[in-house]
Amino acid sequence: MTFLTEITGQGLSFLSSLFIFMVGLFILLVILAFIKDVSQTKDAIRHNYPVIGRFRYIFSTLGEFFRQYFFAMDREEMPFNRAEREWVYKSSSGADNTIAFGSTKNISPPGTPLFVNCPFPTLDEHATTSPPVCIGPYCDEPYHASSLLNISGMSYGALSKPAVRALSKGAKLAGCWMNTGEGGLSSHHLEGGCDIVFQIGTAKYGVRNAEGKLDDDKLREVAAHPAVKMFEIKMSQGAKPGKGGILPGVKVTPEIARIRGIEPGRDSISPNRHPEIGNINELLEFVDHVRKTTGKPTGFKTVIGAYGWLNQMCEEIQRRGIESAPDFITIDSCDGGTGAAPMPLMDDVGLTIKEALPMVVDILSLYGLRERIRVIASGKLITPSGVAWALSSGADFVTSARGFMFSLGCIQALKCNKNTCPTGITTHNKHLQQGLDPQEKAKRVKNFVDKIHYGAGLIAHSCGVSHPRELTRYHCRIVQSDGKSVPLDILYPEPEILPEYRTTLSDESTE
Repeated sequence: MTFLTEITGQGLSFLSSLFIFMVGLFILLVILAFIKDVSQTKDAIRHNYPVIGRFRYIFSTLGEFFRQYFFAMDREEMPFNRAEREWVYKSSSGADNTIAFGSTKNISPPGTPLFVNCPFPTLDEHATTSPPVCIGPYCDEPYHASSLLNISGMSYGALSKPAVRALSKGAKLAGCWMNTGEGGLSSHHLEGGCDIVFQIGTAKYGVRNAEGKLDDDKLREVAAHPAVKMFEIKMSQGAKPGKGGILPGVKVTPEIARIRGIEPGRDSISPNRHPEIGNINELLEFVDHVRKTTGKPTGFKTVIGAYGWLNQMCEEIQRRGIESAPDFITIDSCDGGTGAAPMPLMDDVGLTIKEALPMVVDILSLYGLRERIRVIASGKLITPSGVAWALSSGADFVTSARGFMFSLGCIQALKCNKNTCPTGITTHNKHLQQGLDPQEKAKRVKNFVDKIHYGAGLIAHSCGVSHPRELTRYHCRIVQSDGKSVPLDILYPEPEILPEYRTTLSDESTE
């Protein structure tokens, strides 16, 4: 008994000493922080309110997490609200994504699309799948693509190795294409066996010579891969029109540097535009050069701001012959995403996809080039209604980047540029990557694409057509500021082809 008492007494004495030590250490740290705060002049809050002022920054950092999980309503968050993310999560996991009691979506704001159901919807036995669309009919190797939704440009570098591998495998399972982004082609893109769209950014990563110019030999080497089906020349992207790609040096690993042809550990900053492309003629010549060098469909990606150049481009194409046209145009929305971008460009430059898409389609139609040049829509279209709206407006395909990130498990932590992504998607930290299993996540990618097709099909059948590509502007109405909706074909009536180009079309069809 005495022995136990002594042991207990010693234990309590040790704990008491430890407690006193910890209290003393805490007081010492507070004193050091106090001295540091009052002696510095860079931060007025910390200088005027030493120690206590530090809590402001702690609370500011924690605030975004508390808002996301406790305070924000389902439809409030930006850039994607909880309802949108939950739909992708459930669809990707194969869980039931039906809802009960009523929609939480506010359909009153101007610009909201509403689809017009018909009294006699399409029966399931009369429904069909969307047929393949030919891209690049004048190429040596045209590409026939079927999937309504495809993976938009996300480079290896912005994304982690397991994320790229998962997307590659998932795209193969889903039957959609995967865009490499401007970081070049890696073995991880090819691993899954999916169709690849190689993006040529302004820095020519992966196909550049020592001076940073386009290297035709490297271009042919990339094109030699059977999986590479198309080439996309990146003019600009939604989050930073007029600014080149930005990959922080902390994410430029030796492997990524080797693929891109740059130095490891240094910021990867792309030029604001292709030095070779300064006008319409140079754009068409660059497209034609890449197409002839590779033998594969070639187009370009851009954010629409000023648009008079599109008319000039169409006029020049008609003057040269429609075989000189880009095989596709990818239209990115000003609210597109990226790993890193300056706030002034991300917030305030460019047109949204809702305004840009109908405009581009109408300009192409005016010059008789709508069937020659395929249109791909990109920018926050991650639900069936978004895809259905794009198809109604005239798009042939939709691409998404962040939608597929959600399918991999992205929680919108907004840390893509910090190399600290908690889900392992946009970080090269090996520890954080461990939770991202490419085999398992590939299934989620497939499920996401399947649910998009299924949901867009539901809308199409409700409107009385057999598949989503039959949706037209007649089938969609847009809510106006007075609360009433107006048919999309009234807001954007499809123009008639200019008379001088009707003969050209007739001759081409005859041939």
